[in-house]
Amino acid sequence: MDIIQVITRELKVEKWQVEAAVKLIDEGNTIPFISRYRKEVTGSLNDEQLRNLDERLTYLRSLEDKKEQVLKSIEEQGKLTPELRRRIEGCWDSVELEDLYLPYKPKRRTRATVARERGLEPLADLIMAQQARDAAQQARRYISAEVPTPEEALAGACDIIAERISEDEQARNGLRRTFAREGVVHTKLVKGKEAEGAKYSDYFDAATPLRNISSHRFLAMRRGADEGILKITVDIDADRCIEGLCRRFIRPGSTTRTWMEAAAADSFKRLMRPSIETEQLAAAKEKADDEAIRVFAENLRQLLLSSPLGQKRVIALDPGFRTGCKVVALDSQGGLLHNTTVYPHPPQNHYAEAAETLRALAAKYKAEAFAIGDGTAGRGTEQLVRGLGLEGVEVFMVSEDGASVYSASAAAREEFPDYDVTVRGAVSIGRRLIDPLSELVKIDPKSIGVGQYQHSVDQSKLKARLATVVESCVNRVGVNINTASKHILTYISGLGPALAENIVAYRAANGDFKSRKALLKVPRLGAKAFEQAAGFVRVVGGTNPLDNSAVHPESYHIAERMAADAGVSVEQLLADKALRKAVRPERYVSGEVGLPTVTDILEALDKQGLDPREQLQVFSFDPNVHTIDDLRAGMLLPGIVTNITAFGAFVDIGVKQDGLVHISQLADRYVASPADVVHLGQHVEVKVTGIDTVRNRISLTMRRNS
Repeated sequence: MDIIQVITRELKVEKWQVEAAVKLIDEGNTIPFISRYRKEVTGSLNDEQLRNLDERLTYLRSLEDKKEQVLKSIEEQGKLTPELRRRIEGCWDSVELEDLYLPYKPKRRTRATVARERGLEPLADLIMAQQARDAAQQARRYISAEVPTPEEALAGACDIIAERISEDEQARNGLRRTFAREGVVHTKLVKGKEAEGAKYSDYFDAATPLRNISSHRFLAMRRGADEGILKITVDIDADRCIEGLCRRFIRPGSTTRTWMEAAAADSFKRLMRPSIETEQLAAAKEKADDEAIRVFAENLRQLLLSSPLGQKRVIALDPGFRTGCKVVALDSQGGLLHNTTVYPHPPQNHYAEAAETLRALAAKYKAEAFAIGDGTAGRGTEQLVRGLGLEGVEVFMVSEDGASVYSASAAAREEFPDYDVTVRGAVSIGRRLIDPLSELVKIDPKSIGVGQYQHSVDQSKLKARLATVVESCVNRVGVNINTASKHILTYISGLGPALAENIVAYRAANGDFKSRKALLKVPRLGAKAFEQAAGFVRVVGGTNPLDNSAVHPESYHIAERMAADAGVSVEQLLADKALRKAVRPERYVSGEVGLPTVTDILEALDKQGLDPREQLQVFSFDPNVHTIDDLRAGMLLPGIVTNITAFGAFVDIGVKQDGLVHISQLADRYVASPADVVHLGQHVEVKVTGIDTVRNRISLTMRRNS
């Protein structure tokens, strides 16, 4: 079985689809490009399937390289048999490969190594043959200056046997199965860490079966262990495990049972248990990481694709008490027009003056909306703005997560070198309302506030996964080439940081792009990069109306044929829905162009110039609830879903602390995953069921029968 066959089996698709996808990837095509514009070639493999394929392809190719190294190492030792070669070449699991290699792997100096150097391997062979009449008497033959007694000879031989047992593939697999089936993850408090580790009190003496430990619970344990608060072990019935090894290695009627039993017990306690325990905990960590990363990635996807206000003029406020509320006026593109500070809250209490300033700014800059950060003093500021009575001006509370990170970033310093972090933070809040995607791509995804133990998971894996999410979202939405920042252009298929910077520099020097083809004038942007990127950039008001659609330039001739067959121009076809509805897709199918491409072209013509994201809906918190002290059990409140985890959803109800709707409280039915019921940004109605002011926790329910 080769890599193609392995991936075909795992993905449950046709072999030709995998072969085609691998060929396209190897030719330098991106996943967004392949999934959107090469459907005929791959049999319409979607974005998720292609990313899984690409991930497995990378892993299996790396495993192939490892297999070659293993084969070479064993061959150089003169121990590579045809059977061993066959097994290694047919191995597609890294754990299995390690087991096969373990007996031949160069080792550090072990007790067994020392015993072999002292010439005790024949004695070990004798004991393992289990037919010797008197092993103790035989041991006398191995006495030397380094081995002065028969007892030491037997001990050394047992060390060799213990190592052999520990390297036995079937024995290790059996022990793995036992650990996986019966192992219990046990956490204990490190002595003297009671006060320091109070937040981990649930795990001071906790036991959870390894087979069904939840991702969030295990990651919490690991974090406690990393901080030196907890010690994690896997409890297992050691006697049963040793008995199993004895049954496997000790023959009926064995004359050397005593020493074989001793070797088996030593092998388990000293070699196998620590190794398998470490391996199982690592596997549990990897599983927990994968689940947490999956949840984080899905949350990030939803957040990046959350509804934009669109290109409207905005007054944005970053609220505060002592330092005041930072105020910025932004144009419809998010450009900074004006900044100031007002002080409506304690200790200054310049309420009327602040109100007058905001009214004047709204009038001067023809504001269409207010964006108010949801942090400290956010609700009080919202009350102030709503009280202005500005007709036709909408008011939105906007998450501040990530704004402070952006304000201190190199990107912010580059954009606003003459302004301090407070002004930059207010700008970020306003831009997040106008277009969440364009603003959030400037921020490290881990700082956005939608993860679950994101600092405890494999950081390289997390970074890679989040980067693919950002890439997928940016290319799904597309970007206006004449307004896009270099940060969002970086994620466009086929570009990257260098080309993104070159595009922005060319635009600054030469003015707006009039067509997609003009991208080819950008330094270092060649035909391949253009092919990959062109379908995902938009030129608004350019020379060719198709440049403001998802139709790829390579397919313009098809859209032009559709228009010609209808006896109209492309502009008229785009403007007349009835004409587009009359188009028969099958007429444009050829040997080179399949029905999926033609269907996508028609869909792109229908959505020309339109943002695929949902429209932003106005939302208001309960005007009587501003702090946790205002809450009472039984209250029904409007809220916004701000984070989704494996165990429930967090909802903003207008107080500083988000409340938790546990998975059991999301609906009046069984819920397998919170994502089946809620999504980020969703407007929900919740009931308050518990308020813990000491731990600052709010319990909520969405069940109607509670």
